Amino acid sequence: PPPGLADNAVVPRMEMRMKHAFAAFLLAWLPLGVQAQESCPDRSAYAPAREIIADLGRITAPTGVQEAYAVEIGGIRQWVNVRGQDRDNPMVLFVHGGPASPIIPTLWQFQRPLEEYFTVVNYDQRGAGRTLLLNDRDAVADTLHIQRYVDDAIALAEHLRTRYHKRKLVLMAHSWGTVVAMHAALQRPDLFHAYVGIGQVINVRTNERVSFDYGLRTAREQGNLEAVHEMEAIAPYPGDQPITRERIVIARKWPQFYGGLTAYRDSSDYFYRGPRLSPDYDDAARCAINAGNVLTLGRLLDEFLQVDFDEVQTFPIPVVMFMGRHDYTTPSEPTAAWLAKVRAPYKQGVWFEHSAHMIPWEEPGKVLVSLLEHVRPRAVETPAR
Repeated sequence: PPPGLADNAVVPRMEMRMKHAFAAFLLAWLPLGVQAQESCPDRSAYAPAREIIADLGRITAPTGVQEAYAVEIGGIRQWVNVRGQDRDNPMVLFVHGGPASPIIPTLWQFQRPLEEYFTVVNYDQRGAGRTLLLNDRDAVADTLHIQRYVDDAIALAEHLRTRYHKRKLVLMAHSWGTVVAMHAALQRPDLFHAYVGIGQVINVRTNERVSFDYGLRTAREQGNLEAVHEMEAIAPYPGDQPITRERIVIARKWPQFYGGLTAYRDSSDYFYRGPRLSPDYDDAARCAINAGNVLTLGRLLDEFLQVDFDEVQTFPIPVVMFMGRHDYTTPSEPTAAWLAKVRAPYKQGVWFEHSAHMIPWEEPGKVLVSLLEHVRPRAVETPAR
């Protein structure tokens, strides 16, 4: 907030945002009390705007592809969205964050320029969005383990290679998705030309500490006594105590309020409310986002807290990391340190000076330019004759 903003103004505003936010990165944005939110507000008033966005995004090029379909992956039906102006372009498989925060309902905000140079595939992971609606929740619940998500990504990559006649794909991931995609690249490098990590997770406990320290330091500088009181109550963080859901909510709330989610902003409503205008999501699918957060949250927490790629010293394929200078959701410093020491056929770190965690939304032009410079030359295939 601006210098001098009173605490009694900061806190109600933050509480309101926390109540309406959904998790786009595991536990990062999940509000207290979200478990009770089962209603689905009527957003039919947005229909005319959705029609305009759908028309603008319609792929009309004769060489293009625009498909959305369900495919059986890992014993369940998973929802896939494929878009691009030319089928001969390199294909990108994008692994979204969350784990239950699908990117399909907000891809209309940034993806269209990428589709001129890549065929981009997004999918709703198990327990997320349209995939959640396609399957029995109770049956899916027991399958929610990191390795199962990794197996899904690998199986989907194999499906895409066959369906679209590609030798390999570019693997790109954001936030939680980087956990899945890093494992997939390490386990099946033969499937991928390159890996692009955005908001990369290297070591969860290190991320938590760096993020918390930033939030507490900034709150003290801003004189935000309420934030300082809340954060000091759980310090040292993470420390030796268990990383509970309640501690994470406090630890993440203030760093993100101070621009650690979207740079220079204390909120990210453009993202939270973006699905209302999505031509790809109806109300039921949009409301399934919160339901997916509830389903996946507790079941993945313990495994997620153990994620640590620090000991990965060799990466089998070209690796490019997009790092937000202001990212304090998955802080970039650990990623830069890992990239400096890892051995790979090709490696490149790209700093986004005006981004935090939401790089594709914050600096979409630089995302495209960086992909064209560092990734596309390594992924162009000669069409089969």
